[in-house]
Amino acid sequence: MKVLVTGAAGFIGSHVAQKLLDRGDEVIGVDNLNDYYDVNLKLARLQRLEAREGFVFRKLDVADREGMEAMFAQDKPQRIVHLAAQAGVRYSIQNPHAYVDANLVGFMNILEGCRHHEVEHLVYASTSSVYGANTNMPFSVHDNVDHPVSLYAATKKLTS
Repeated sequence: MKVLVTGAAGFIGSHVAQKLLDRGDEVIGVDNLNDYYDVNLKLARLQRLEAREGFVFRKLDVADREGMEAMFAQDKPQRIVHLAAQAGVRYSIQNPHAYVDANLVGFMNILEGCRHHEVEHLVYASTSSVYGANTNMPFSVHDNVDHPVSLYAATKKLTS
């Protein structure tokens, strides 16, 4: 199986890619390696993945429409685990365009790639931030998420 993992240099993405490789899948890892946090952590995770047979890395921003289209056409992923996102609640106040680009435009590019390239299955990760002002604990997928308290939460809600 050929699986695209977006956000492959992130903590969760790198572990997902590792597990997929362990079970024998081919993995296309995509990440823009932005400097929201220490890029050296991301590079160290990638170094471990790149040492594995069956892994290929594409330094690519999911918001790059042409780049994503070219990647879909070239790599032909069968399944996708979409983890790439601009995270962080406070940073969304300082740099709102980063959230719209990564979390909305990027998600649209993923959906269009799925539609035009016959992707079999898409798994998408959201965030507990979508629960906003909700006080019910523990959170449930059945809870109302109509009151996000940050732009980050709003962008994740819009794509859920």
